[in-house]
Amino acid sequence: MCVHRRASRSVRVAPICRVLTEHGCQIAPRTFHAWLKRPPSKRALSDIALTGVLAGYYEPDQAGRRAPESLYGAVKMWATLRRQGIEVARCTVERLMRANGWRGVTRRRKVRTTIADPAAERAADLVDRQFGAPAPSVLLVADFTYVRLACGMFVYTAFVIDAYAGRIVGWACSTSKSDLLVRRAIRHAAQLREREGKPLQGKVIHHSDAGSQYTSVCCGETLALSGLIPSIGSVGDAYDNALAETTIGLYKHEAVRADSPFRRGPLRRLADVELLTADWVSWYNTDRIMHRLGRIPPIEYEQIHYAQNTAQSAAAHQ
Repeated sequence: MCVHRRASRSVRVAPICRVLTEHGCQIAPRTFHAWLKRPPSKRALSDIALTGVLAGYYEPDQAGRRAPESLYGAVKMWATLRRQGIEVARCTVERLMRANGWRGVTRRRKVRTTIADPAAERAADLVDRQFGAPAPSVLLVADFTYVRLACGMFVYTAFVIDAYAGRIVGWACSTSKSDLLVRRAIRHAAQLREREGKPLQGKVIHHSDAGSQYTSVCCGETLALSGLIPSIGSVGDAYDNALAETTIGLYKHEAVRADSPFRRGPLRRLADVELLTADWVSWYNTDRIMHRLGRIPPIEYEQIHYAQNTAQSAAAHQ
């Protein structure tokens, strides 16, 4: 049987090689047979192993769920692999992802949710579109958005983000977009920093848009009690709260979308959105790679800052 197969293969190969030779491409049958017996190259073996690693991120598991990193494009996936100690060229990751049809998600258009109250007194804009912060707990930015439930109703999610590393330090979900929603997110942020031993001391700026929720008297009282100074951007100008707008956009296209790895099925109630948001915020803060931070997660970036400050303080006291 083996001899017959080799003979029939030779019969098939020889005419092909003869035709190729007639067209100026000289290939002998023995060249084909030598290639057939050759073991896989190092590159082929490496591609097989790396494809298996990438498939673990981009292909769904037995429960039909994918890893959060399946949201990444080639550059972030390349950085993720390198953080795991896998030395691979970026072009190799791009090539294998393209060959297997794997790609990251793309951004979607943001829908406006906050509406300004023209009669409300507004705090001054203390940020003036300068969202860079020299340290954590210097500038916080806030915004909220809607999430549509399967029944057609809406749930609203509010965020408070530390501008230094883009870390989400406070969030809340509600079926109502009253000022209570944003006040809960503010209190969450203040409580988090207090638990971490770095309470807000009354000099931290809280910047938001001019939505009526953020200009209410109760919101102003919550800011004061939480150790925050209010700052309000101009009306109808997304650039005046660009950092919060960006985080909202990431939330919508990474967590809320129907094919998100954080979804466990249809969003039927408030609890479904809260679970989805908690999972995404945890991953966003501790694992999500940020280009502007040197491709490391927000919490890691904050930890580096605190470690450097501790080292400098120790050196100064020696």
